Amino acid sequence: MADVVKDEKDKIRDDLKRKIYDDNHAFDEDDKSEVKKFIGKQKVHRLCPYLDTINRQVLDFDFEKLCSVSLSRINVYACLVCGKYFQGRGTNTHAYTHSVSESHHVFLNLHTLKFYCLPDNYEIIDSSLDDIKYVLNPTFDSDHIKCVDVSDKMSRAIDGTLYLPGIVGLNNIKANDYCNVILQALSHVTPLRDYFLREINYARVKRPPGDSMFLLVQRFGELMRKLWNPRNFKAHVSPHEMLQAVVLWSKKKFQITQQGDPVEFLSWFLNALHMALNGTKKSDSSIIYKSFLGSMRIYTRKIPATELDDKQKAAMLLTTEYQEVITESPFLYLTCDLPPPPLFKDETVENIIPQVNLYTLLAKFNSVSEKEYKTVKEDFMKRFEIIQLPQYLILYIKRFTKNTFFVEKNPTIVNFPVKNIDFGDILTPEVKARHKQTIYNLVANIVHDGEPGKGTYRVHLLHKGTGKWYEMQDLHVTDILPQMITLTEAYIQIYERKED
Repeated sequence: MADVVKDEKDKIRDDLKRKIYDDNHAFDEDDKSEVKKFIGKQKVHRLCPYLDTINRQVLDFDFEKLCSVSLSRINVYACLVCGKYFQGRGTNTHAYTHSVSESHHVFLNLHTLKFYCLPDNYEIIDSSLDDIKYVLNPTFDSDHIKCVDVSDKMSRAIDGTLYLPGIVGLNNIKANDYCNVILQALSHVTPLRDYFLREINYARVKRPPGDSMFLLVQRFGELMRKLWNPRNFKAHVSPHEMLQAVVLWSKKKFQITQQGDPVEFLSWFLNALHMALNGTKKSDSSIIYKSFLGSMRIYTRKIPATELDDKQKAAMLLTTEYQEVITESPFLYLTCDLPPPPLFKDETVENIIPQVNLYTLLAKFNSVSEKEYKTVKEDFMKRFEIIQLPQYLILYIKRFTKNTFFVEKNPTIVNFPVKNIDFGDILTPEVKARHKQTIYNLVANIVHDGEPGKGTYRVHLLHKGTGKWYEMQDLHVTDILPQMITLTEAYIQIYERKED
């Protein structure tokens, strides 16, 4: 009789165990109470004989977390032997089938970060697996973040490659180099990086019900932590999940299969992040505005039509319509206009590339220089006065001009110093007096090579821990002398204000 009772208890335990691990099982209330009792009694296995079958070289957690068979994102497990993703771990699931057919036994739940042995279906607890967990979800505490910019320690990937955290290549899936250079440049903006390295900083941000735009923030945070991960398995990162979120939330304006403009992407991305973080018009409402937001005054006056005589023009200039209008406008970056290249070349200047000084371009914002803007009906003269410099100043050097037939690129080289650039020279004395510091250093320089609409992008980055400059073009990372940076066709630059 006792044996019958024991067999019945074992049958109930086995039945409940099957229900727990069957992902599709719907519990009723009686089941739930029994399951809770069962879970409280079950023992967790701590030893697994299959740990030596794990192949860390094939593990890649940069891609979308979806099942390779069903393409579902629900309850996905990574096989730690072959690196593929499968759904579930119950008896009829894809992970279970894969385990039985291929004799692959160790799996990681990509959401809960727990390890399981299949088909035996028990949890594995072993400290030797912590490195895999860290690669999937790198975490940074405040002490670690403080040391990021002073450390020159190299890290070693699993294949023996040495790399500097923060100076790792980004995979070019097809034509996303225009996104890669922006993501790399933003990863070296210190307050932005420090904010996104700690997930707790933005974990409490609440979005309206049904709004999933916050996914963009999460993906950028994940990418930032992977770029600065000192314990990576490989010396490069794939921005696949980040770019999938970009394609989705830009409504396919920015694609990974078609070349785009980094300036358009930068403008959209900064504003999208600001909105996703519940930013408002206030300058301190998000980390984006705190880092990049500046302010300027725009003086606009209308120009009379050229066909009118002097007397009519003078009369018009006295009317209200033709008086100068002053508006204040915030900005996240400044657009610098290059002088037009020479139209004709003779034998003596055939190989000479035109050059211009950066301060000549910045004269546009000194509140004195005027620039003509033409519309279909009216013409305007505008001058600009910067009244607030941001902590990080982004300059966009406008190289491409569109006409009726094609896009033309201006190859003019901009001469600029890498250190100690005084932007106070373009401020009025009253505005400069309000700024404690107006000296800036270059931290990122994005370059376009080749023809307009085609070509490629690369970025130069300053690694503060070593004090060295690096050139990054997708997966290729090389060190570069700062003197060589000034000889390139600079397109976008990020300057950092020096500390007092």
